[in-house]
Amino acid sequence: MGSHPQPSRAALEPFATLDPAALAGLPASSPLTVRSAALSAQYLYLGTGGGKLLLFTLDTPSPTFLRILPIGPTRPVSAILPLPSVARVLILADGLLLLADPLLSRPVRRLGSLRNVAAVAARAPEASDHTSCSLAVSVGKKLLLVDLTLHEADELEVQTRDISLVEGVKALAWAGDAVFVGTASGYSLFTTTSQAQGAEIFTLPESSRLPRVKPLSGGEEVMLLVDNVGVVVDRSGHPVGSSFVFNSAPECIAEVFPYIVVAGDSKVDVYRRRNGAHLQTIPHAKAGPGVLIVASDDTRTGGELVVIATAYKVFCYHKVLAVEQIKALLRRKSYGEAISLLQEFEADGEISKDMISFVHAQLGFLMFFDLRFEDAVNHFLLSETMQPAEIFPFIMRDPNHWSDLVPRKRYWGLHAPPKPLEEVIDDGLVTLQQALFLKKAGVDTVVDEDFLSNPPSRADLLELAIRNIIRYLCSCREKSLSSPEMEGVDTLLMYLYRALHLVDDMEKLASCQNSCIVEELESLLDDSGHLRTLAFLYGSKGMCSKALGIWRILARNYSTGLWKDRASLSETDSPESSVDKMSGEEIAAIEASKILQASSDQDLVLEHLGWVSDIDPELGTAILTSEMRGKQLSPEKVVAAIDPEKVGIHQRYLQWLIEEQGCDEPHYHTSYALSLAKSAMDVVHSESNYRDKNNKEFDSDVQLIFLLRERLQLFLQASDLYDPEEVLDVISESDLWLEKVVL
Repeated sequence: MGSHPQPSRAALEPFATLDPAALAGLPASSPLTVRSAALSAQYLYLGTGGGKLLLFTLDTPSPTFLRILPIGPTRPVSAILPLPSVARVLILADGLLLLADPLLSRPVRRLGSLRNVAAVAARAPEASDHTSCSLAVSVGKKLLLVDLTLHEADELEVQTRDISLVEGVKALAWAGDAVFVGTASGYSLFTTTSQAQGAEIFTLPESSRLPRVKPLSGGEEVMLLVDNVGVVVDRSGHPVGSSFVFNSAPECIAEVFPYIVVAGDSKVDVYRRRNGAHLQTIPHAKAGPGVLIVASDDTRTGGELVVIATAYKVFCYHKVLAVEQIKALLRRKSYGEAISLLQEFEADGEISKDMISFVHAQLGFLMFFDLRFEDAVNHFLLSETMQPAEIFPFIMRDPNHWSDLVPRKRYWGLHAPPKPLEEVIDDGLVTLQQALFLKKAGVDTVVDEDFLSNPPSRADLLELAIRNIIRYLCSCREKSLSSPEMEGVDTLLMYLYRALHLVDDMEKLASCQNSCIVEELESLLDDSGHLRTLAFLYGSKGMCSKALGIWRILARNYSTGLWKDRASLSETDSPESSVDKMSGEEIAAIEASKILQASSDQDLVLEHLGWVSDIDPELGTAILTSEMRGKQLSPEKVVAAIDPEKVGIHQRYLQWLIEEQGCDEPHYHTSYALSLAKSAMDVVHSESNYRDKNNKEFDSDVQLIFLLRERLQLFLQASDLYDPEEVLDVISESDLWLEKVVL
């Protein structure tokens, strides 16, 4: 097999080293040779080649030796199985099964009369198994089931029955109701619920090493070893997931979720349980006869400890916390590995949701200072606990309006304090230049290779940073934020839009419902000539007088360059220039009319009615007849304010006042009738010019006369509040004969 790449992170770290002989008080001339080890809760059991059992407690900062129990000088301890449900420890020594109490306070007792036991395995206890457990035992050609039940007065009941006949058993493991049996020829599965022939799983090659089986995940799965390949199967013997390919054939296997720890070839390797990734190698010389041993608490999938034992030394390791592993990678700026590890921890449920958000934010800040702005914002967006105020210092220098909102010292101290974007980029470029120099000198650096091969310009970096911060702040607008935070987000968004001259975005933000602080933006927008944006902003904040003042200026000065979203016109412009100018005036009038139609400020409406009507009489009429305002305008003031030359506006206002508002003042009825009569007379009087017009113009004039006279006739017939004599006096000398008849 190919060699594994050198791992860059540690999943296990040492916390204690034991010399069993010295701790047991034995002279140096009689060392203990460790042959087996087991962990159970806070206790560590060691079995020796000289027939001794040692007990250590691990519930203190460093392991403490408790006691040594002699078993027999000619009985090396080959296996130790803690059985907490029946308050016993099972020992396999020289082919005999022995029982000891958990604290080794009493002499050992034999379990039955069994001899020449080749292998033994304990069933993982169920939640309801408080006083019983089961063992699978291989004796000669028999596979036995031994049930242990604990009664009062610490009495232990033992029942034994045959499961099947199988020869040459080398290893056993139990999962569910199935016992997995490994022989020199292969692996088989036997059920404990009935006496039946075993089901063969697969056959081992003749040259294969001795079989080894290891229960995983509390007995839900089993690993079957074929040389240096670990095949994981479920309780039915069906392969699940992918196989493990180890660096060498393991002599011993342990599980400390989410890791598989294997010992062999004078070293211990750590693999990821979920995907088989090789994480760590711990070199350990065996320093004498025997095998290298690893042990963990098989009954506790949440265990934290691993014991590694050579013949004369025992090393205790514990899992490195997920956050510490990630932190170590971030210190080395191994971002890809840190992200991969974070995803693995998240999939295994080893890291809290808040910590995931924390790490994403930390990743974002580190990448931000490394000038990887797009990646940084991607991680900011994945952090649910990050506050938008944490970005504010990059946009506006402290102290500012939002300085008090910025949280302090929230992260691991892996990045510099926030500072304005320009300084971040300048410092990053200096670091990049230093990295380029070091690279030429043959020194490795942690700077991104893409940056080294294609150094970006300061202007490009600044634009990239601003665009990505805009992306982040826009996403923040969708969140539920406090009022001060929302004010900061919207106000600083406007700053960034203006920095990149994103006029459409500025106007869209200013014209919608927003939390911008006007006082922070007035000078900025005014000085830069973004008057349209300022007008929209005034309008959205109810500052109607200021907004209308700007729209009035823009309507009158379109060609002077105040419209920043269009190029200024020159003498060489096309004939369409006048159309562009008219479009600009109309836009100003339309935006002003939107404000005026909703305003109940009579003086303000009448102040701006004139210039809007000059541009578009239809808008003037819409302002006067708007139903959106809470309080209608005074008809007397409106009629007085309408330019006498704007007859159309005058007539349509009076029509609306009478027909839609139900006005019953005779004065307004008479005024409306007189205005219609005069308009009709003026049009009829122009009939003498018909012969000088083409057919199209003639048809248009005839239509206009018809409509005007029809409207006058209908009103004269429908209303009885106007003064007919006054109207008759006006049309007496005209050709409006039908109207005279009506009157």
